Amino acid sequence: MKLTIYGAAQSVTGSKYLLEINGKRLLLECGLFQGKRARTYDYNLNFDFDPASIDAVILSHAHIDHSGNLPNLVKQGYRGPIYATDATRDLADIMLKDSGHIHEYDVKYVNKKRRKKGLPPVEPLYTLADAARTIPLFKQVPYDADFEPVPGVRAHFVEAGHILGSAAVVLDLAENGQTHRLWFAGDIGRADKPLLRDPVLPGGKSVDTLLMECTYGDRPHDNIENAVAEIKEVVNRTVGRGGKVIIPSFSVGRTQTLVYYLNELMAKGEIPKVPVFVDSPLAVSASEIYRRHPECYDSETWAFISEHRHPALDFDQLTYTHSVDESKALNFRKDPIIIISASGMAEAGRILHHIKNNIDDERNTILIVSWQAPHTLGRRLADREKEVRIFGETYYRKAQVETINGFSAHAGQGGLIQYASSVAGEAQRIILIHGEPVAAEALQEKLKNVPNMPEIAFPERLTSFEL
Repeated sequence: MKLTIYGAAQSVTGSKYLLEINGKRLLLECGLFQGKRARTYDYNLNFDFDPASIDAVILSHAHIDHSGNLPNLVKQGYRGPIYATDATRDLADIMLKDSGHIHEYDVKYVNKKRRKKGLPPVEPLYTLADAARTIPLFKQVPYDADFEPVPGVRAHFVEAGHILGSAAVVLDLAENGQTHRLWFAGDIGRADKPLLRDPVLPGGKSVDTLLMECTYGDRPHDNIENAVAEIKEVVNRTVGRGGKVIIPSFSVGRTQTLVYYLNELMAKGEIPKVPVFVDSPLAVSASEIYRRHPECYDSETWAFISEHRHPALDFDQLTYTHSVDESKALNFRKDPIIIISASGMAEAGRILHHIKNNIDDERNTILIVSWQAPHTLGRRLADREKEVRIFGETYYRKAQVETINGFSAHAGQGGLIQYASSVAGEAQRIILIHGEPVAAEALQEKLKNVPNMPEIAFPERLTSFEL
């Protein structure tokens, strides 16, 4: 039994882990390395193994850094099953197709520049058609139901609490009379998030090896109740002066969380019942999938639905826009409204038009609700720069900018400590992945104080472990 780390090693993106057992090869995740195209294109294009040699894939959840290279795997010869929960399959359907479309669009732009330099064109990593060919390979498995992806491996999914359909994967391995339980955490969610159930802890489950993320190993998150209170203040202040609230938001997960809390605040009479618009095609599709899978909801969400007698992601003031014309019409609204739109870092999509059309009015608020990468428009706004460029033109910011932390879908340092500590005195080894060195080192330092902690590894890419 051998486990090799092919991605998200001492970094956050490109999750990919290969389990070799009984002469078979089982791939956990097949995510995209994300970053500047010049650095990631070759990494994503070229696998460190023959895709056709893989016997099965297990996918923990639909985020692109975990699923986004599946179409390329298929393009290069993979024809086996992709095991996932029902909701993960449905989200992967829309997200992989959206990713294929983006790759095609980006390559057109790149090739236009290459032509001017006399360079040959490059191919997209994969296309929308490649993504469409990937979806029929999915085999949906309910939570807690056993399945056998390859001989000698019995697996089941348990709740990870990260996004809809997300799961930790429990793998019982048997080879040459030896047995081993590997617990792959996927991305670990937060116990206080709305809509989704809390993550299942691995403690008391006879785990031998825990393979877990450490994204926020160096920092705790702000309390989510405080974040909701801040949303309440921002909305009340902005509406009170007749302005609009413009929110750049990730289409999957973050948008649905915001909709849930706005619904709750309006139902309780804590903010005015102003119109709310979700203006992102991918977010609209993702929200429909969230509505389609109430089996993933937590008890708090069901209590809210029962008490207020309407769905968690639909309310009278909420409109999901579908057409470009509907989106453009929002620019002519003079009344106070809330617009949630993608992309979450304001680098592409309809949010650019909404910021452009509302940035010069001091009554408006641009509300930042997620981490913003350096050099993005979202980061420049979060830094409250007075001038920003949008579509090649300079705009002078008069709108207010507010930043709210606390909505991350990942466990913070405290949640990660709780997760890892639960296997103290039980597991043989913990392998930290999906995190930068500073995060892993801080988490390891904290875990030193926990009695009976097993060996903790933070491997480089291409490191192998005998299980």
